[in-house]
Amino acid sequence: MPHLPDHLLTGYRNFMNGRYLAESGRYRSLAREGQAPETMIIACCDSRAAPEAIFDAGPGELFVLRNVGNLVPPYAPDDQFHSTSAALEFAVQSLKVKNIVVMGHGRCGGIRAALDPAAAPLSPGDFIGKWMSLIAPAAETVSSSTFMTATERQTALERISIRYSIANLRTFPCVSILEGKGRLSLHGAWFDISTGELWVMNKDTGDFERPEMT
Repeated sequence: MPHLPDHLLTGYRNFMNGRYLAESGRYRSLAREGQAPETMIIACCDSRAAPEAIFDAGPGELFVLRNVGNLVPPYAPDDQFHSTSAALEFAVQSLKVKNIVVMGHGRCGGIRAALDPAAAPLSPGDFIGKWMSLIAPAAETVSSSTFMTATERQTALERISIRYSIANLRTFPCVSILEGKGRLSLHGAWFDISTGELWVMNKDTGDFERPEMT
């Protein structure tokens, strides 16, 4: 029995004969000099919405953090384990990224669970339910709206959750201080898996708009 699934070994072989071969110099440079990405992407761990693919990024260009629902918890230094906060701290204080992009996406399973916990295939002692409770107030408001269809409610909460995460980013002193000094910019984006459309959050209004593509 192979130590890895066959499709992964095949993919690795293609990588070595393709992308790595074409960019081996860049990989060696990154190994020697370390990484220095200017942008951090906080995205969902959904396998259909990979930031590196969406933004056509090469090795070392993006510092990517992925979790269920692309959520950022509020600043809470205590004795618990905080993987998202730790990655954020590393990106801002060690890598000194200049941009943080919170990117949500359409048809998000975590958002669906937040909207309708009873219908979600989760056990009573799940981790996802607790994690998605970060946006419980917004989920309750959106789910109670009878003027929207189920699809509209889902899209609405997917975008609202991005604004929630950006607000929570600003509770971290290392983020708020650098943003105030103009050394760090926060952005929001939403990706439609079905159409490939990218919607970008207007910093002034909070609305999501299609960027002009030339």
